[in-house]
Amino acid sequence: MKNLHITIDVIDKVGDAAFKLVTDYAMKLPHCHYADIRAEASEHKSAVAIRGEPYSGGADGQAAFGVRVIAGKKIKATGYCGYWMGMEDIRHIEKRLKEGIDNAYWRAMAAAEWKYEAKKKLEVLGKSLWDTTLAPVEICQEKVVEPVKVHPRDVTPKQVFDKAVEISRAVQNLDSSITFNELLISCQLVREFFASSEGAKIEYIHAQTFGFPYIVAQQPGHSSEAQYDHMGDLRGWEVIEGDNVFGVSLKDHALDLGRDTVELSKAEVAPFTDKEQVIVTNPHYNCLKVHEIVGHPLEADRILKMETGYAGRSWFYLSPDNNMFGKRVASPLVNVYADPTIMGYGHYKYDAEGVKAKRVTLIEKGILKAAMNSRETAEILGQEPNGSMRAQDPMWVPLIRMTNVFFGKGDRDPQDIISEVDDGWYLENQRVPSISESRENFRISAKKTWRIKNGKMVKLYRGGGMSADSYDYLMSIDALGNDFKLYPVPNCGKGVPMQAMRVGNGGPTMRGRGKISGGKK
Repeated sequence: MKNLHITIDVIDKVGDAAFKLVTDYAMKLPHCHYADIRAEASEHKSAVAIRGEPYSGGADGQAAFGVRVIAGKKIKATGYCGYWMGMEDIRHIEKRLKEGIDNAYWRAMAAAEWKYEAKKKLEVLGKSLWDTTLAPVEICQEKVVEPVKVHPRDVTPKQVFDKAVEISRAVQNLDSSITFNELLISCQLVREFFASSEGAKIEYIHAQTFGFPYIVAQQPGHSSEAQYDHMGDLRGWEVIEGDNVFGVSLKDHALDLGRDTVELSKAEVAPFTDKEQVIVTNPHYNCLKVHEIVGHPLEADRILKMETGYAGRSWFYLSPDNNMFGKRVASPLVNVYADPTIMGYGHYKYDAEGVKAKRVTLIEKGILKAAMNSRETAEILGQEPNGSMRAQDPMWVPLIRMTNVFFGKGDRDPQDIISEVDDGWYLENQRVPSISESRENFRISAKKTWRIKNGKMVKLYRGGGMSADSYDYLMSIDALGNDFKLYPVPNCGKGVPMQAMRVGNGGPTMRGRGKISGGKK
């Protein structure tokens, strides 16, 4: 393999060695109960332009693998080990994989010994240290290749670079008040592999293409206004040309965002309201709302307090005897789903444990039904695994992560929902969240805040948003639109070290009650 370059083709060699080692070598280690290996290789091309001028870009590839082992004599525990791979590692891949298994195994054995001793000493608290057991799942062997229209390998680095410069230059020339803009484009091809000691062997090949415009505008004597948005999908270059949730090319999307930024730079800052108001929110805004107040608190590791020290707990679940499962948590109009099987940024067919993806109803007609789980947490909670474990890269420890999580579609015309509001507000497109520790209340800013009077949007503000108690807000929903959309979220953060994961979130237009949070009283 002289002059080896990192491409997704390295998985051919990694996969064969990994399956053999994880099913044979690992299970011969004393007191080893389970092992799996995740590997990934990617090829990517990217470019950045600033103020219409080229800034950076290029083409590259990378590869990594991660090992999980469950082992222990008196009690079982988990050990992990992960590696980035260079060309030399790939030349000696069997040796590197075996080193990874050995390191994960000894970490698991050490953790099991510590867990057993701590369980004896901690008495009542020791009951929280359980034997690590995975709920049973269907063992699958499959290769999944997602279709694309314009394959990433057919896109040249120059094409990516030229497109970034073209769009950034068009935005910069849009209006004299635009003081800064940055445009990022990335087009990549990803190949993932999973093998377990239970016999699972899964490959997944997909493209991922996105564009990210960031624009700043300022009027004389006023503060600047900055806007940004993410356009992406698990598809090829066709995403940049218009095959995306926005239905327009990246260039048109960036120009629309530029016009909005200029318009908002002239707008008055939104006020605060002391009392609850009628608030209508559009699908893009509801993308972040469902993400923060439903998605994260229905990840089972938060429910079981595993994430308490890192990212908080869940307002849905205080304890096994005091939780909201089976109870009303929202208006009867509200349904929430987690569905990685549909196309979106949270799409996949198998998770990082080789569990087949499935549609999960989290909230049904306002009643809390389920949480996203792992095989381990499913066993603890007495649930069926639903395939919600993922990692940013295979060298990182998998965590329970949102997939495509969204509010279900309604049957109302969005304009009719607005027209029924005599005095209220309309929030358009999400911006920045601020969420309490257990997600029991929230404050989420909007890109545009509109005043509604007599059923019409009469005045545009900037710097506004909504604050509310999560339960009270969800219970207040009295109208849902028929305009469902699922948006890409590229940077869902969780864990220590922080892992940024792609997810899909969205919903229809919604009407409820909350307080308007702005920049002035």
